[in-house]
Amino acid sequence: MGDFFSNLSLGFGVALSLQNLGLAFLGCLVGTLIGVLPGVGPIATIAMLLPITFGLDPTGALIMLAGIYYGAQYGGSTTAILVNIPGEATSVVTALDGHEMAKQGRAGVALGIAAIGSFFAGTVATLVIAALGAPLTGLALVFGPTEYFSLMVMGLVFAVVLARGSILKAIAMILVGVLLSTVGTDLETGEERMTFGLPFLSDGIDFAVLAMGIFGIAEIMRNLDHTEHRDVVRQAIGRLLPNRDDFRQSYKPVLRGTILGAILGILPGNGAVLGPFASYTLEKKIAKDPRRFGRGAIEGVAGPERAHKAGAQTSFIPLLTLGIPPNAVMALMVGAMTIHGIIPGPQVMTKNPTLFWGMIASMWVGNLMLLVINLPMVGMWVRLLKVPYRLMFPAILMFCAIGIYSINSLPTDVMFIGLFGFVGYVLIKFGFEPAPMLLGFVLGKLMEENLRRALIISRGSLETFINHPISAGLLAVAAVLLVIALLPSIRKGRDEVFTE
Repeated sequence: MGDFFSNLSLGFGVALSLQNLGLAFLGCLVGTLIGVLPGVGPIATIAMLLPITFGLDPTGALIMLAGIYYGAQYGGSTTAILVNIPGEATSVVTALDGHEMAKQGRAGVALGIAAIGSFFAGTVATLVIAALGAPLTGLALVFGPTEYFSLMVMGLVFAVVLARGSILKAIAMILVGVLLSTVGTDLETGEERMTFGLPFLSDGIDFAVLAMGIFGIAEIMRNLDHTEHRDVVRQAIGRLLPNRDDFRQSYKPVLRGTILGAILGILPGNGAVLGPFASYTLEKKIAKDPRRFGRGAIEGVAGPERAHKAGAQTSFIPLLTLGIPPNAVMALMVGAMTIHGIIPGPQVMTKNPTLFWGMIASMWVGNLMLLVINLPMVGMWVRLLKVPYRLMFPAILMFCAIGIYSINSLPTDVMFIGLFGFVGYVLIKFGFEPAPMLLGFVLGKLMEENLRRALIISRGSLETFINHPISAGLLAVAAVLLVIALLPSIRKGRDEVFTE
């Protein structure tokens, strides 16, 4: 226990330095801004800002990027409540009752309960990360290449099961991502693979180029494709602090949502997205009068919002302890760590404790900042919501092009984001989810490396994956999950859940 508190005090020492406080504030502010503006997600923003982090130290860079991620979750809720347009995929559920409350003149209470409860959920999630960090890292240190390969296979299977839409489409996207990760020079033989004789492909496809194209440019094209109607609430926002009655109705959903979200957030394969949906379903099932839901029930805002925020933060656990990104944003974090020469995984905690604990402490500091940024500045965010998208997209496009060019100063990179943007747009049109492709791309390199190591150690014997008990267990879980997900009855139920 003494170690736990000494580590946390080390973390707060790092997080409360003037530079890191400034970066955390900047990250939270930018995150809230892009969460509020529909059509600019945290994935595209983090991909755009990766080049800026080159000049920062690794801890400061990751603190800022993490701030953008959970700031966007807060901003997305504001848009969902006030405009009925979820700025973030996970804010869809908040819009159901939050916007109805806004129409009844209770927008302030909805925003207040969202912000205060989110601070509580963020605090709990930060403590969960701090408590689980050391034991999980200890466990991860006994992992060899065999176990790592099996763990990544299980992570990708989770990504397939939890992805929206067809399972076959999700598998196809992961395989495309893994295939793209093999482009470039083979590290062991020095042979060029799938470069088609083009010199700029000999180093492989740049992670930032793929991420910015598939998420940044494709998102712009998708938003220009359909004109949105913004139903900005005209009623007064009203008081921001919930009264005793509001707290009495919402404290149980807050606790249930926090626990549910924290557990689901740890799951590889974007479990954090399921948190709000699971919480809303649970609250509706146990409510005395389920008909209130969808008509402005405060429980329909309180529970899902907590699950949303807790899941967003506990999704850092697999990244920081095992080096496995559970979702597309965490895959970008892996990219940022790699750019700064840090190998994600259990060694981060032992070799770079200031980074590990500094980042955990900064999450709590960031949550406190978001409380300050969001509640007093609601009026400003409402005005921003009236900015038409046609005025925003040229600036976003320009930042994408400048940002990507500044990494390697290659004109081909700018052309590539255009190509990947078009490909991403076509994929979205045909119902393919691009996030599993990014996960496949990030994990592809690591999987290949660990597969090769495991086979070299076992002298080419594939039995090594079954002979190691941890590896065999992980592969068994992956196989069972995939079989269950492919069963017709389960598949039908899964499709119904996502449709709902």
